[in-house]
Amino acid sequence: MVEVDIQSVYLVAKDMVKLEDFYASALGMPVQFRDENKWTQFRLQRSAFALSSAEEAAQGAVGAVPVFQVAGEAQGEVRQKILSAGGQLLAQRDMGTHGVVATYKDPEENIFQVFSKSPAH
Repeated sequence: MVEVDIQSVYLVAKDMVKLEDFYASALGMPVQFRDENKWTQFRLQRSAFALSSAEEAAQGAVGAVPVFQVAGEAQGEVRQKILSAGGQLLAQRDMGTHGVVATYKDPEENIFQVFSKSPAH
């Protein structure tokens, strides 16, 4: 059996600087490296999240829904940072003992979510 894991997830950015600033401000992710306006990769604990130019992306790429995980007590603080950075809260779902997931739009209308586990997990 072949083991499969996610190496990274990326969104195609129309304005690299604008989206880089948004994700760095909203989620506090430090930039790991940047290849001019082609690619920005953020440093995360166990995975990778990146922004790609249309030129660098796979042909026909239309988007993904990255789900970022934060500690339960950080959900409110993260919400404020996202809103202050120009994001929009679309919905929040309390999944009881599993946790809470909030759905947002970034300034380029990409959808992303922030999940926090229930303290019981």
